[in-house]
Amino acid sequence: MRAPRSLSGWTMAVFGGLAVLMGVTGLVAPDILLGTLGFSEVPADGAAVDQAGVLLAASSMASFNMGVYYLLAAAADWRPFFRWTVPFRLLTCTVFTLLVVVGKAPGAFVTVGLWEGLGAVVTGAALRRESVAARRAVV
Repeated sequence: MRAPRSLSGWTMAVFGGLAVLMGVTGLVAPDILLGTLGFSEVPADGAAVDQAGVLLAASSMASFNMGVYYLLAAAADWRPFFRWTVPFRLLTCTVFTLLVVVGKAPGAFVTVGLWEGLGAVVTGAALRRESVAARRAVV
């Protein structure tokens, strides 16, 4: 795979790599991921129906897939994709933070929202910087 060719590409690659890592962690060691996010452990074997475990596996697989998409977009320097992620990552930040504020998620979960928001701002700033630099190069 090719290394990113732009600052915005690197922001996407870092996020993508971390999403893959979190996805693999959730699939292989769900208790570690849940503990990191402030949730209680997955029910022990023998629980009637481990709905939390199923949901975590599905979320982890989605995280893994999303991480791969981000890495591939970064390798291709696909800036329209980078731009599309900014508002949706800000939306994710808002929703995840509100879940903590209204008591529907543990306090540690706010780090997920903040990570999304910070990533969106950094990617947006990198895209802006690259756009300004490109305009100056034309002049």
